[in-house]
Amino acid sequence: MSVSYDFDGDVALVTGACGALGSAVVDAFAAAGATVAAADVIAADDDDSLLETAHADSFHQADFTDEAAVESTVADVLDAHGRLDYLLNVAGTWRGGSPVHETDEATFDMLLDVNLKTMFLASKHALPHLQETEGAIVSVSARASLEGGEGDAPYRASKAGVRLVTESIAEENLGTVRANAVMPSVLDTPMNRDMMEPDDDWVDPSEVADVMAFLCSDGAAVTSGAAVPVYGES
Repeated sequence: MSVSYDFDGDVALVTGACGALGSAVVDAFAAAGATVAAADVIAADDDDSLLETAHADSFHQADFTDEAAVESTVADVLDAHGRLDYLLNVAGTWRGGSPVHETDEATFDMLLDVNLKTMFLASKHALPHLQETEGAIVSVSARASLEGGEGDAPYRASKAGVRLVTESIAEENLGTVRANAVMPSVLDTPMNRDMMEPDDDWVDPSEVADVMAFLCSDGAAVTSGAAVPVYGES
């Protein structure tokens, strides 16, 4: 069954837009007719970028761990496109392999910054504009956020934080801005294929992007504060 969405006239800001999931989200919202503002800390033409620049109506290179940069980027999006309807918090990363007593402080700080602080700052500065349009936020948490595990405590903690901040935003904006999260397991991305043995059960980023589009659509008008599993068969 094919499902389509109509976001014509709406503006979506996608963070982490140059990555595998972020670029898939840009593609999904562009295909649905949205005006897409893509943002990432790396340039759109960087060797590591997967973004199809033709699918983005504007690109904003910014470090979303820096509040001044986030505030400026959101202002630039409003100047360029006149409104903001959806915020897709995709920026994130993974590090692991060490138990807590062997994890260095720099790794802890980096994961909290990239996974949680970016989501917090983007939401903080987008919310006043999303309140005006009665828009939506969808952020990327993780299946791993639901329990402790061996070797990646800071990652799990940062993604649990995304889930809890999402629930708080939903509670604070009842009837105005919907806030939800998706929880992937293992995504089929170039980085994961480099780090692990590929598995046919991994979820394609485009499938997660489709769920994020649904959560911004009228079909999810009564859904806020949810953490949606997007595990596939993995």
